[in-house]
Amino acid sequence: MKIFKFITLILFTAFMASCNMEGKSSSIANYEVIPLPNEINLLDGEAFILTAQTKIVYSEGNDMMHRNAKFMAEYLNIATGLKLALSNDLQTPNAIILSTGLESDNLEAYTINVNSENITINGATEAGVFYGIQTIRKATPVEKVGSVNYTAVSIIDEPRFGYRGVSLDVARHFQPVEFVKKYIDLLALHNVNRFHWHLTDDQGWRIEIDSFPGLTEVGSMRDETVIGRNSDEYDGTPHGGYYTKDELIEVVEYAKERYITIIPEVDLPGHMLAALTAYPELGCTGGPYHVIGEWGVFDDILCAGKEETFVFLEAVLTEVMEIFPSELIHIGGDEAPKTRWEECPLCQARIKELGLTDKDGYNAEHYLQSYVTGRVEKFLNENGRKIIGWDEILEGKLAPNATVMSWRGMEGGIQAAKMGHDVIMTPTTYSYFDYYQAQNIDEEPFGIGGYLPLEQVYSFEPAPDILNEEEKKHILGPQANLWTEYIKEPEHVEYMVLPRLAAMSEVQWMDADKKDYEEFLERLPRLISHYNKLDYNYATHVFDVNGVFTANFDSNALEVEFTTIDDADIYYTLDGTDPTESSIKYEGKFTINENSEVKAVAIRDGVESKFLSEVVNVNKATYKPIELLTTPARNYEYAGAGMLVDGLSGNSTNYRTGRWIGFQGEDLVVVIDMLQPTEISSLEISNAVVTGDWIFDASEIIIEYSNDGNSYSAVANETIIDDRNEHWADISTHKVSFEPISARYYKVSVKCSIMPSWHPGSGRRAYIFVDEIKLN
Repeated sequence: MKIFKFITLILFTAFMASCNMEGKSSSIANYEVIPLPNEINLLDGEAFILTAQTKIVYSEGNDMMHRNAKFMAEYLNIATGLKLALSNDLQTPNAIILSTGLESDNLEAYTINVNSENITINGATEAGVFYGIQTIRKATPVEKVGSVNYTAVSIIDEPRFGYRGVSLDVARHFQPVEFVKKYIDLLALHNVNRFHWHLTDDQGWRIEIDSFPGLTEVGSMRDETVIGRNSDEYDGTPHGGYYTKDELIEVVEYAKERYITIIPEVDLPGHMLAALTAYPELGCTGGPYHVIGEWGVFDDILCAGKEETFVFLEAVLTEVMEIFPSELIHIGGDEAPKTRWEECPLCQARIKELGLTDKDGYNAEHYLQSYVTGRVEKFLNENGRKIIGWDEILEGKLAPNATVMSWRGMEGGIQAAKMGHDVIMTPTTYSYFDYYQAQNIDEEPFGIGGYLPLEQVYSFEPAPDILNEEEKKHILGPQANLWTEYIKEPEHVEYMVLPRLAAMSEVQWMDADKKDYEEFLERLPRLISHYNKLDYNYATHVFDVNGVFTANFDSNALEVEFTTIDDADIYYTLDGTDPTESSIKYEGKFTINENSEVKAVAIRDGVESKFLSEVVNVNKATYKPIELLTTPARNYEYAGAGMLVDGLSGNSTNYRTGRWIGFQGEDLVVVIDMLQPTEISSLEISNAVVTGDWIFDASEIIIEYSNDGNSYSAVANETIIDDRNEHWADISTHKVSFEPISARYYKVSVKCSIMPSWHPGSGRRAYIFVDEIKLN
């Protein structure tokens, strides 16, 4: 990860030089920070001048305000080098005055008033003051100066959502206490107030539990870790670690000082292999089990038929409650296969005892999990706590007081809100920061897959209009998640979170109608200057060339547009050579209608961004009207049928980049209108195959022709046999050749496969992901 930090420093230095940000004896604050305050009203009058003689004033006897004042002094010293003293004298001139007493229903609200004599931050509570401090902190330029000018202003601000969360998974890869504290500081910079700490999973148990010491003595260490995405190769290196109770309490207090509540997660009844390894008697089979060194969903979960399981859970949760004061305790509930329960005599006896049956589309075992969830909820409720569960807890019977964390899209959260349950929205499509943030993954650290760029995070609306105003009140707020199967080093954690957390912070804080992505991009470099000062490792894609490639089916050409965050000079080539300042300078949108290899670069004071590369392959079907006769999977429709003939091919098995169109258990059928009779003799299509994600190769490809668009005749077909009996991932390209035929309309069918007997989805219809239909 050191190389990413080096590149980051070069790019940011060039960017700031291009903006003429030079060191000087005085600087000017800019209140347009991230997240942007609700109201910024510039006033007449002289500016407040911050110098080394300025003092930070707070009321005596308030320990929280004293701590706030120390934070203010620390932040300003880091940014400017000025060392400011603290005072309890409210009459102190040239002061930053911290106070509470603001009347507001929102306990995190604050105001800032700046005049020539002082800066006053007034909060509804000490937390509100802290967020006002963050605004002044981020408004202050990062440069060593003798003074800073703060223009006279009145700022009125409060968050839209009371729950503003970010998670960190330390079960898959353990992180030391000092980094967890740094992570909490990073969250505070972005006005986050909930830290969801994923502490247990199949790959490791990280919480010291006195009543079950084996959880950490045995369950905290795995022998080795798989290399890549569940290959058959392992690194042979033990990995593990855990937090003592004293360390956990220390971190909880550290977060509390920064007005962040830590929500611990003990995932149950699934994701429990680490616990079962230590206490195999808690499983249905009795083991043996092992702390697993690969990723996925595993059949062995806690036995719901054994009373010992509930003794274990109540003991663990009792100690968790002693450490974590959070009202909300996360109990997971996701990805719990019912395979063992279906075969377990004790689980089946419990089902019979409870009178559980298959109904409403769920089997009895789903209702058995609802029983487990309900029993755990009752125990926590009796101790003054509430549960959060992943949206799988909706399957069966939802526990009466549960908060639902909606991750498999928005639907689960919408359903729960309509039922009157509180919801935290964290759908994969907007909130999973372990997804790649660039399409060119060859230049990215290895990851789980997916594609979640900065702009997509920013576009997230956690309270959709399908809910009425009363139902929207149940949306507590949005959360960003970071799962660490492929993220080991602290620098990698930071790289995946930043700057996407900046975008999420505006989703969490600002009213939806006040968000503006282009304005956000203008403000972002000032926040990034704080990242640099704080030694955060962040992704630099925002400084690269952004390319938009749009198929125009009227002109039968590809429209190309380039932009950068700062309107830097862009140079490009169309023959695959690396662009330089001697190449074509981008002046505006242009079109392509022939084979090309586009490369573009932004150059700032001689420093090059990463290259943007795109290959355009034109065939006879390219840019021709196309109609889908079948329906893609909702999350994988992207730009629709047009992306199949836009000249741009999916070039990796990362099926979430928007280049592949996906179908869940359904065939792809399209009709291409060639506009006039056109002779062809071959059809070529590509499939992205990732069998571990239930995505298989096509089983058959069929091409038909018509001259009237109604009656079709067969041209050719190809049956595809996949006789492999293990997982694989690759791009599978199929070419069907035939005697030349001329027609105006061509119908192409790509049939999905039935998953084979060796696969967990055996007998079910697989996903297919297809891109670029080529007719030649």
